[in-house]
Amino acid sequence: MADSSLRAWHAGLLAYLALAFPSVTHAAEPVFEVQERSVADILSPSRLPIGFFTFEPDEYWAEPRDSYWLKFSNWVLRQERIQSPKVQSLGQWADRTLSGSERSLPNNESYLRLGFATESEYGNPAQFAPEARFRLDIPTTERKLRLVIESQSDELIPLGERQRDRQLTEPERSDTEATGALRYLTRIGDAINFSSDVGVRLRLPPDAFWRATAEKRWRVDENWIVNAQQRFYYFHQDGWGERTWIGAGRPIWNAWYFRSSSELEWVHRDKKFVAAQIFSLRKQMNNRLIVTPRIGVLGESKPAWRTTSAFGDVTFRYRLHSNWLFAELIPALEFAREDSFKDRASLIFRVEMFFSGVIKEDRF
Repeated sequence: MADSSLRAWHAGLLAYLALAFPSVTHAAEPVFEVQERSVADILSPSRLPIGFFTFEPDEYWAEPRDSYWLKFSNWVLRQERIQSPKVQSLGQWADRTLSGSERSLPNNESYLRLGFATESEYGNPAQFAPEARFRLDIPTTERKLRLVIESQSDELIPLGERQRDRQLTEPERSDTEATGALRYLTRIGDAINFSSDVGVRLRLPPDAFWRATAEKRWRVDENWIVNAQQRFYYFHQDGWGERTWIGAGRPIWNAWYFRSSSELEWVHRDKKFVAAQIFSLRKQMNNRLIVTPRIGVLGESKPAWRTTSAFGDVTFRYRLHSNWLFAELIPALEFAREDSFKDRASLIFRVEMFFSGVIKEDRF
């Protein structure tokens, strides 16, 4: 009788512990439940990040509507899949040919950028203009040499135009002709990157040129990052020049990044210096949209140091697809001395495609 009472008491105690401390009783004999999830459930729109789609939840399962935009977007996506391997293969083939090696260096910086832009100003309707830029960057595997063919040369573009490049459409930009050069890369010490180019402008008659560039980047403290670039160049027809650029940036508040850049350039044909001071902020709003407001002042040293123009703009850059199709909306306001500093407003809309290559981020 005593044994049966003891067993009943022991069973009651275990039942009480199971109810009062379930984690203790389960710890002795863990139970694992394997729940299989289907692929459809894993890839369900409701389980993907909120920024993955650009449409509303009630449109997740809507049937696509046959439209001109749908046909155009499908054509664009198809072109990226077709053209990107061709551009990359061209760079790799040229790399192997020049180096005499069976292997080519990965991630060569060849690219092809195609797009169109439209600009609207006071009293003027929007005007559409196609845009195209390219770069064939062919590193050799045996030496520190590159063959670089580019659609434009920065040294022949006025400083004010370079600073406002994204505000302009193709008809407003200077035509500098394509260039081809052999570039020698090396390092000075442990921190300074040095390159020297010898080449020609691809036109008739050819215009030979030489340029040398030294760059350094360093971190001042846990926040500030500083970049510096010094360039000297000589074109047979336009003469020599030099350019000094210094930039500094740091994160500030609420994921905004502050940047300041100062540039001084000697224009030999005009016998004067030109300068630019730009302040900008940058924030990635989500995984698709980046917003960059800027203000800038341009000046010159002849006949005396004076301001030539001031401007402000805001760039809304939206990633339409993957990392190669982008759209930009840029409202801008300029005050130029040649117009007695009267305001000139413009609005740029641009769609741009990158085929292959390495898409460079900003200097910071």
